[in-house]
Amino acid sequence: MNRLYTTINGVVFKNPIIAASGTFGFGREFNELYNVNVLGGISTKGLTLHPREGNSGIRVWETANGMMNSVGLQNPGVRKFITDELPDMKKMRH
Repeated sequence: MNRLYTTINGVVFKNPIIAASGTFGFGREFNELYNVNVLGGISTKGLTLHPREGNSGIRVWETANGMMNSVGLQNPGVRKFITDELPDMKKMRH
């Protein structure tokens, strides 16, 4: 095992680089741009029990010092995550 591995709550990760929750989606969105298999892990975007459309209207707004967002936890819900997203996430790990 390499020297960069880390253990969090008994789970061994090959390195300490874990993609941030929300900004990295479920990983599939970035897999075409970046080899996500080099990451230690992915902290998925938040989920709710049932699907949620999120907030309507302008949800991301650029400011002079960065950006503001009010996405409203848009997500597919737990069942759809398990059937549509989780299988692809499991394929990403090596």
